[in-house]
Amino acid sequence: MIPLFLVRMAVRCLIAILYRVRVVGAEHVPSQGGTLLVSNHVSLMDGFLVGWAARHRHVRFMIWRPYYEHWAFRGLLRALRTIPVDLTGPRAMTAAIQSARKELEAGHVICIFAEGSVTRTGNLLPFKRGMEKIIEGLDVPVIPVHLDRVWGSIFSFAGGQFFGKSPRRWPYPVTVCFGTPLPSPATALAARQAVQELGSEAAELTREPGATLPGRFVRLARRHWGKFAMADSTGRELTYGRVLTAALLLAAEVRRRADSQRMIGLLLPATVGGALANLGVSLAGRVPVNLNFTGGKESMVYAADQCEIRTVITSKVFLAKAKLEAPEGSVYLEDILASIGKAAKFWALVKARVAPASWLTPKGDPDGLATVIFSSGSTGVPKGIMLSHFNLANNVDAVLQLFSLDQRDRIIGVLPLFHSFGFMATIWLPLFTGGGVVYHPNPTDAKVIGELVHKYKGTFLLSTPTFCGTYMRKCTREQFASLRFVVVGAEKLREPLRKEFEETFGIDLLEGYGMTEMSPVVAVNTPDFREGKEVQIGTKHGTVGLPIPGVAVRIVDPETRELLPPGQEGMLLVKGPNRMLGYLNQPERTAQVFQDDWYITGDMAKVDEDGFLAITDRISRFSKVGGEMVPHLLVEELISKSCGDSPCVVTGLPDERKGERLAVLYTDPTITPEELWHRLSKTDLPKLWLPKLENIHRVDELPVLGTGKLDLRGVRARALELARSASEQRQ
Repeated sequence: MIPLFLVRMAVRCLIAILYRVRVVGAEHVPSQGGTLLVSNHVSLMDGFLVGWAARHRHVRFMIWRPYYEHWAFRGLLRALRTIPVDLTGPRAMTAAIQSARKELEAGHVICIFAEGSVTRTGNLLPFKRGMEKIIEGLDVPVIPVHLDRVWGSIFSFAGGQFFGKSPRRWPYPVTVCFGTPLPSPATALAARQAVQELGSEAAELTREPGATLPGRFVRLARRHWGKFAMADSTGRELTYGRVLTAALLLAAEVRRRADSQRMIGLLLPATVGGALANLGVSLAGRVPVNLNFTGGKESMVYAADQCEIRTVITSKVFLAKAKLEAPEGSVYLEDILASIGKAAKFWALVKARVAPASWLTPKGDPDGLATVIFSSGSTGVPKGIMLSHFNLANNVDAVLQLFSLDQRDRIIGVLPLFHSFGFMATIWLPLFTGGGVVYHPNPTDAKVIGELVHKYKGTFLLSTPTFCGTYMRKCTREQFASLRFVVVGAEKLREPLRKEFEETFGIDLLEGYGMTEMSPVVAVNTPDFREGKEVQIGTKHGTVGLPIPGVAVRIVDPETRELLPPGQEGMLLVKGPNRMLGYLNQPERTAQVFQDDWYITGDMAKVDEDGFLAITDRISRFSKVGGEMVPHLLVEELISKSCGDSPCVVTGLPDERKGERLAVLYTDPTITPEELWHRLSKTDLPKLWLPKLENIHRVDELPVLGTGKLDLRGVRARALELARSASEQRQ
């Protein structure tokens, strides 16, 4: 028998060679007495990592029996006093639980991976209730543990396999966080919540000095110099080398033309030119601010004033096509490119290829401002949302972890660059994969989008349910055959549309959820993992998926802010390293939406026992009718069922007698308002929630913002206009 201390020393040496481990909260592990550690499970080395981090205690971890009995590991695992877990039947499981209980009673430390298996999806899985049976009746502390950054290491399932990968870094950085003991009696649900929140705190520690978006882009462009980087529907195609060279040229021009200016306005569509302008401004050490040209002149002037923008890079061709006036301080991209001589182009190419990367990127702070994105203003005055380099980079990395995008992937960029999803997912996301992106400025132009997906073998499409409805009518299954993922957000995905899309293209729409304040992704459905008996669910239809790695969510009572149990509706709070810096020039408004480290979303939601998030409505999308709060979304769902899932929307209008009344706009041409009212009156809808016939209006189309979201202010204005018109006709 090899002495335990020698085995532990050998394991510690191995961990020290393979990993650079940061330990947080080790003081929460008692120095003596039985203790249960409850951890997430990301790799085959997790037990050794937890044991290494709890340095003053020997940790006995529970392990799947086939690994325990494998000839290569058997001697080591027995020497470490591990507890084999047999999943073949209840008796075997009971035996493992009893063994763990005896170890706890004897004063030892036990570690259980409550997910039951190593994650194959890259996300936190549901926690099994076995831990509750282990501690039942025992007075021992239960310590949550989170392993961070382990995904991507050679023993994780990143890339679809446990082995055969080369380490991305050596030694590989890992963070092990120990939380405070859980309140008794500790439950699996409480443990999962605590581990998720520890993950959010651990992700905040991943900052690296000087790590900025342009710096990361330069290093990646060097590695993929001759590979395809971007194209657009005009036929322009660029390699990474040409993108870097062009961006350096634009950066030099930005520094020359706007030397003392911190923020530069961009009035450009989703094209190669728009992407290059953003990269050039970032490489110049300035902050790109993409102006929302669909919101009207006033909103652009407002944004420019808030950001003190004196220079706006735009395009003569774009302004002519969009029928827009040139903003004050406009500099045309065509003129910039025409002014660059051959010598400048040559030296830019040389610098891009051989100069040290540190020479090409401005010195920056990961917490420095990367962009300001103005909210759509669908419910009020647009807010300037400040996002840092760290906010955006962390959000990109979380998405990459879930979808395993690499240099073989090509993203179809159809969302506007002034939209948070467009900015993150169609500029920075593809450039961090080594893959490519194909732009088209009009997300409703289904014919061209279908052709682009087919031509460039697009694999990832980010859109909205409304836009996907147009693709079903004008795109073919052959054109979309290369797509691996279609992710939709900005509005609720209705089940009939999802089913029809899957039947048409053979692709399941993956609904996600986010907001600009969170850079923007908060949660998303991902493909299920199925291999033999191993099944890990990544998608639940009717939800917006699981929170992405590093993001924690809470459902709380809107009044008391008390944490609510799974399945109960409440107000959604979120936190993570992707949370915005704040609202530009609005510290009081920023303070209103921050509660400690949590962002108050204003959305009503619920979380099920597996951790899947469902958005039920916005707090602002309630009407107080006769003193009772009526959720618009619930009424919309019933209307949609009565209208064959045609688009519809509910809004609130002033009412002298009841305070507010509901108004309905719907688009189904086959149903009259009278017929719709009769159908609604036969449902279980409470009478107080039933809109009156004179407040139900059929319209040709619903007001929509350039981002694809419903224009809620426009909806209310249209409903008021129709109500006045109907009132005048009755008189």
